[in-house]
Amino acid sequence: MSISRHPRSWVTCANDHPDFPLQNLPFGVFSRPGFGKRGGVAIGDFILDLQAALEASLFNGVARLAAEAASRSQLNDFFALGASARQALRYELLHLLDENSPQRERLQALGTTLLCPMSECQMHLPAQVGDYTDFYVGIHHATNVGKLFRPDQPLLPNYKYVPIAYHGRASTLCVSGTPVKRPCGQTITPGVEVPAFGPSKRLDYELEVGVWMGQGNETGEPIPIAEASEHIAGFCLLNDWSARDLQAWEYQPLGPFLSKSFATSLSPWVVTAEALAPFRRAQPARPDGDPKPLDYLFDEQDQQRGALDVELEVLLLTAQMKEQGLAPQRLALSNMLNMYWTVAQMVTHHSVNGCKLQPGDLFGTGTLSGPQTGQFGSLLEMTEGGKHPVELSSGETRTFLQAGDEVILTARCRKDGEVSIGFGECRGVVVG
Repeated sequence: MSISRHPRSWVTCANDHPDFPLQNLPFGVFSRPGFGKRGGVAIGDFILDLQAALEASLFNGVARLAAEAASRSQLNDFFALGASARQALRYELLHLLDENSPQRERLQALGTTLLCPMSECQMHLPAQVGDYTDFYVGIHHATNVGKLFRPDQPLLPNYKYVPIAYHGRASTLCVSGTPVKRPCGQTITPGVEVPAFGPSKRLDYELEVGVWMGQGNETGEPIPIAEASEHIAGFCLLNDWSARDLQAWEYQPLGPFLSKSFATSLSPWVVTAEALAPFRRAQPARPDGDPKPLDYLFDEQDQQRGALDVELEVLLLTAQMKEQGLAPQRLALSNMLNMYWTVAQMVTHHSVNGCKLQPGDLFGTGTLSGPQTGQFGSLLEMTEGGKHPVELSSGETRTFLQAGDEVILTARCRKDGEVSIGFGECRGVVVG
């Protein structure tokens, strides 16, 4: 059976679905009543249970091996298989779920054994993350924040030569929907010499994209820039919750610590590199006068196809807005094209010193703000450090997050002539 350029599915709710049409097919880990954690694939408002699909002998060859790895309680084994196995499974899924599939009647007869309503399932972290690294490749965010502290030199000299990052805390990664408890730590009041201990008063979010590592590398063996994209398994949304008052006191001279390590929220679905292929773009040209990347970070094909056109959105829903029946309010609309460095450059630089990367490792891009008002990916930028409160539709204002505030991140890929796909939501409610 041949597949048309824009096929439709016999799972009718997937057709024109805002996030999960047939063209997406992201992977995740879920549980359903009476069953433990297992791998699945999002299609419309349903999850295709890969264990049930295997029991029904729906896959063969390499696709079956990939499905077996992807059906487990973590996707690390699936990520480790690499792109060819992932592509083989995707090809089989596209055939099975196509509206013209020869197996349509048999598949429909399996009912909820095969397709579980998302509303009845619980999502979990897709992989066991051994290491989490948060980059700083959003140049507009780096510039905006730099202006608050160094008006005459917002960007330090190394920024345009080095993909800056810090090592994050993998143990506090949490799946979308997990409440976020306000952290405590030390803060300093201007003009006071001794710090105080207590809950953060300047809690913030950061709009980021997460990058899941596929096949890794051996210790001491860097990943060349021309091969880096082959090591990327997929993408998700990431909210790097940040306690700005803790951060201001602790970050010198070594960088973020307690201000970042208390929680990082992830959307549960891994959108594969294959699903995002139609939305690849040339890396935006660097401003005149900016240095060309050093040779180990430069690849012409990566410059021509290494960026992604993914629209990113931040919404806020306060407790009062919920009581008033108001919809979440958009705070920002940005795009992955605001990355100064490509994902491949991030992978290559991380490994260039011989650092071992492993399947299921997670990267954060850093906050992906745009250059204009309405495109800022954090309250720190929107309010200029708390100087200008944000006005909400409920009549409330915010400089930083308060108890009961729910931050919602979404992503959308659009292109003329292509079916739009999304990432699902990344949600988190502030507690305390």
